[in-house]
Amino acid sequence: MAWILLTLAGLLEVIWAFSMKLSQGFTRLGPSLITLVTMAASFALLSISMKTLPLGTAYTIWTGIGAVGAFVVGILFLHEPASAMRITAAVLIVSGIVLMKLSS
Repeated sequence: MAWILLTLAGLLEVIWAFSMKLSQGFTRLGPSLITLVTMAASFALLSISMKTLPLGTAYTIWTGIGAVGAFVVGILFLHEPASAMRITAAVLIVSGIVLMKLSS
């Protein structure tokens, strides 16, 4: 169950990062509220998963999901560049996440 909660926490991190970008520095109410709600939910789920998962594993996977997820959302919805070096970096992050999961 902790892994499911951690995955949900990571996905919520992607949502709050994207909505923070859309909030334009917290000057737009809707995206600002989405940011705050999903941020709180993400932190709550992360903290619950840390009851049974090691700190380093949980935090690394949470930030990894958020980083790669934000990278993909940026490319798909914000038309950010998808250079070979950026894609390689994302692949390395995912590889690290997989290794961290396998080691736990």
